[in-house]
Amino acid sequence: MPARSPVPAAAGAIHLSTASILATLTPDEITASSDTSVRLMMAAADAFAELGFHATTTRDIASRAGLSPAGVYVHFSSKEDLLYEVSRRGHLTARNLLRDAAQNAATPSDALRAIIGGFARWHAEHHQLGRIVQFEFRHLSPEHREDVRELRRAIDQVVAQVLEDGVESGEFEVDDIRGTALALLSMAVDVARWYTPGIRRTPEEIEQSYADLALRAVSARRA
Repeated sequence: MPARSPVPAAAGAIHLSTASILATLTPDEITASSDTSVRLMMAAADAFAELGFHATTTRDIASRAGLSPAGVYVHFSSKEDLLYEVSRRGHLTARNLLRDAAQNAATPSDALRAIIGGFARWHAEHHQLGRIVQFEFRHLSPEHREDVRELRRAIDQVVAQVLEDGVESGEFEVDDIRGTALALLSMAVDVARWYTPGIRRTPEEIEQSYADLALRAVSARRA
């Protein structure tokens, strides 16, 4: 999972979702984390996580970024554009994480454990960003929704391919590849809905538990 990197504090209140946004940035963008556009994305993520998209105003975002409301429009055309950028980055990061986990695994069983366990852990460690990208999706414009759907389809395909490989190798018994992939991903994504820091289950324990659940769901054969 991506490491949480420090970032200079902008004016206003930047809270837990700062680290989640940093997890979606490239090294060059992290180096330029004082750049206004990056500060605005972090401020928007905090505001959306705390207030919800509809209740968040451009003034809320600008205040958290230490700008005037007019300063937001220099970099983003609207708060919906900010939501799209946060959502796009979150989904892109998730797709890349899953692809890497699948490619680096020795067997389909190892790949499925890494993908679903790791995805569940990511949604615990980055629960604020997870809630934004999953549950504020409906507020995106039709064009932006389609862009994000394309990334979601790519995520689905990573899991479906692992399941197909497992069936072909004899490790898995799955009748409905697409349906099972959707169920496994939904299970991991739902962690963002109920997880809060300080509960008895740690992200590491959630990773282990969900990895085991995934293998049981596909009747994985044990060596």
